[in-house]
This record gives sequence, structure tokens and C-alpha cells, in this order.
Amino acid sequence: MSDATIIGLGEMGSALARALMRAGRRVTVWNRSVAKAAALTAEGAALAESASAAVAASPITIICVSDYQAARDILEAPETAAALGGRTLVQLGNGTPKEARDGAAWARSNGISYLDGTILAWPSQIGGAETAILVSGPTQTFGRVEADLRVLAGGLSHTGEAIGEASAMAAAVLSYLMGQWIGLCHGALILEAEGMRVDAYGALLANISPILGAEARHLGEVIQTNDYDSPESSLKTSGSDIIRLVRQAHEAGINHEVPAFAAALFKRAIDAGYGPEEHAALIKILRL
Repeated sequence: MSDATIIGLGEMGSALARALMRAGRRVTVWNRSVAKAAALTAEGAALAESASAAVAASPITIICVSDYQAARDILEAPETAAALGGRTLVQLGNGTPKEARDGAAWARSNGISYLDGTILAWPSQIGGAETAILVSGPTQTFGRVEADLRVLAGGLSHTGEAIGEASAMAAAVLSYLMGQWIGLCHGALILEAEGMRVDAYGALLANISPILGAEARHLGEVIQTNDYDSPESSLKTSGSDIIRLVRQAHEAGINHEVPAFAAALFKRAIDAGYGPEEHAALIKILRL
């Protein structure tokens, strides 16, 4: 038998397979498009002729396809579900906490040990000492596959037994990244309008990333403890700065949608009386 099976051979799934093979694991692979397996089989992976044959080849199956529905289309085929019985399935695709819970319920009904995880990395980072993969599910099941999963991510973490936790954390991180990507692009517009280099801006953000990380940690603690008092910079002060970003956008003739949206949120929070509090007091109006 193989040590592990990988289903889904896009960039991420292929990276997972390669990391396992580099660590000396015997790997069976399967993909709906057989052509995507060619490079991996040339490197030593065994190609299964079907999804059911793939899961039957190993005690552990890791599935990493576009989303949970695509995973279920593959796994819930009667012959594949039957082959998975008594084995361990690790879901590393994209979905919601509810979809994770639904997947776990389906797995239990079919006698399958199930873990739900999320990869907080790009394919090129798989196998790295600091690469993060979060996994939720039964502690005993996690213990059986921990060594294999740690090959994929030195920063592997078991979030707990509640099966939706990893998916929820992935959604929260994506929310943070969403704001980061949008904010970075608006910042690039500001610099382009001034004839400045955008790559220098990216380098600056990288240099101050420890400060940005410390701010994220602090604001998480602020919200968790519900202690918004005595900020170093208040919501009102930052709101005034963001209003100036709207004015700057008009002056420079660049798109103003991003700062206008943010300014409106800050104004709502200030009007609600939260101006003297931490920036994270914005969550109080978002909860309404």
C-alpha cells in the first residue's frame, strides 16, 4: 500500500504530493484530468485508475480540490465512499464551517475518520518549516496522521475537535487578506499618481510587517476582552486620516471607492459614540 493518497492535482495538490514524496512517502495520486498526473508519476507517484482505487491504495486520503462540492462529487460516488470506509480522510479544500460539519456528518455515516483543514500558504511554500496548515477534528484521528501532515507544514496546528474551526479561521484570515489586497492596490494608485515606485511600497510593508503583526495580535485581544479603552490612536483620529484619503483621491484624480467605503464605516462608529475607543470598536457597528 501507499503511505498516502492525494486526490486533486492542481498546483496545491501537486505540491502536497511532492512534499510527501520528498520526505520518502509512497504516494498514490488521482485527478479527474489524467494529464495533470503525468509530471508526478514521472517523479515516482503511483497513478490510480479511479478515485475508488486511489483511496483503497492508502490508509490516508488527502483531498484538495476547488471546493467542498467538487470534493463531495468525487467522494460520495458509491464505490469511492465504500472504499473510504475504515480509512482516514483529510479535507484540505475550500469551504464554509457548515460545509465542514456536513462533510464530517457524511463521513461518520460511512464509517470514515474525518479531519477538516485549511492551508494558509501558497503552493511554493508547502513543506516549509513555517508553513501553516490548520486541522480540526478528533484528537485521536489527528494523532494518526500528524507525522504525515507535518511533512506538509512545519506550522501544522490542531485547532480542536470542533470540526468547523479550521474552516472558520480560514474565512477570517481571508477576510483580513481581502482588506489587505484592496488597501494595497489603493495605496499603489496613490503612488502611481505621484510618479513613485510601487515595488518600494511593497518592500516598505514587508519591512514593517512585525509592527503590523503586533497590531493584529493587539486588536484580536482587544475584541476578545471587550476592552477598547485607552488606545494609542483612537478610532476618531484614524477616521479623520481616512477622510483625508478620500480628499487625496479626488485631488489626484484616482478611484476613491476604497477610502470612501472605509470613511463611511468609521463615521458610523464615531457617530455612535465610539470615537475615543480603539480602532477595533468598528466591530460594534458591524455586529448590528
